[in-house]
Amino acid sequence: PVSVGMSMDIASIDTISEINMDYTATIFLRQRWTDERLCFDGNKSLSLDGRLVEMLWVPDTFIVDSKKSFLHDVTVENRLIRIYPNGTVLYAIRITTTVSCSMDLTKYPMDKQTCTLQLESCK
Repeated sequence: PVSVGMSMDIASIDTISEINMDYTATIFLRQRWTDERLCFDGNKSLSLDGRLVEMLWVPDTFIVDSKKSFLHDVTVENRLIRIYPNGTVLYAIRITTTVSCSMDLTKYPMDKQTCTLQLESCK
């Protein structure tokens, strides 16, 4: 098994829709793991073009209850891949996602809603 560390920053919450029972947010997702096959001699990390991600193993992370999501690609895909000499890989992406959020509006306008943003992996 590969241990994957994750961190996430919410850049913005763009819309909240009571009608559609969802919200849209832009997030920065960072994942870090070690792949010993990528070890190399040196003391500096390598930053790779995001298009090379197709050639590497990456975790199959997904957003639970996502209705639609997209990776930003202006002017190029917003992906960062950095490989360290010990084989540690840092993979960062910027995603905008619309996520379901069941809201109980029976006490409106005195209601309080809690919407979650959950990430999972199939493996």
